[in-house]
Amino acid sequence: MAAKRGATGRRLELGIQLRQLRENCPPVEEGRARGMTRKAAVRGLKALSEASLARIENGELNFRRNVGDLRTLLKRYAVDDETLIEQLVELNREAPSEDWLTQFRAFMPTGMPHYVGLEAEAREILAYHPTVVYGLLQTEDYARALFEVQRPVEDTTSEFIQRNVGLRMERRRRVLERDDVRLRVILGEAALRIPVGDEETMRGQYREIVELAQQDHVQVQVLPFKRGYRASNDFAILNLDGLPARVQTDNAWGAVSTSDKPREVDRFTRRFNAMVGAALGLEETIEFLETLTGK
Repeated sequence: MAAKRGATGRRLELGIQLRQLRENCPPVEEGRARGMTRKAAVRGLKALSEASLARIENGELNFRRNVGDLRTLLKRYAVDDETLIEQLVELNREAPSEDWLTQFRAFMPTGMPHYVGLEAEAREILAYHPTVVYGLLQTEDYARALFEVQRPVEDTTSEFIQRNVGLRMERRRRVLERDDVRLRVILGEAALRIPVGDEETMRGQYREIVELAQQDHVQVQVLPFKRGYRASNDFAILNLDGLPARVQTDNAWGAVSTSDKPREVDRFTRRFNAMVGAALGLEETIEFLETLTGK
């Protein structure tokens, strides 16, 4: 049985169903065999724009108090099954709140609140980073040092750093303290060789990864400097309970983008699996990290 979804998961479930209904409803526009465009779907709805519908279908928004627009859309999609209508209305209405994210939203780049909400509900996370310790493995000292070294370039404030470090630690807690999630991380050797903060910060980070890697639901592998395939950019794949898997990447401007297109998810899964074969095994990784701590 699927676990009870949080707010982001319920918005995503609602959005996926609405998109499928829109794309498969009887056509209302010339030249279409089935379905309708978002532009046609929202025509005449003052409180709902084409862009807003796109965000709803992507799981970033719901109808909040505008449940009338949801019912209007379902009517336009020729949905007359009262049970289905009430299920979707209930899905929109009952989504639990994400109050813990509220204090961080103003400091998060575009797309990140949606991703963080899904991350907290994922059943499996596959992640790779070539040059920096992956966020869910970072210690507080490492995370703060990382933001501090970026501060002059990014022109950020002390409050920005404090909020982002707090968010990173809260994300860690919400994922790593669950017993129903599996975290698999591949770190490029450079992520462990490039110094962040002072030597004690790095030693503390190495010890933290060793401790996490010894937990049953966490696997960490190091991809050493050697010939062979390695992805040049970081990414994460979220496998969700009963919903399409999603792949997450960052762009050069810091915005977070996710995709549930099977072709993209499959492509990044192949990348991850190729690096699993080239990386050090779990025990070898722990030995490598213990060597870095000076043991």
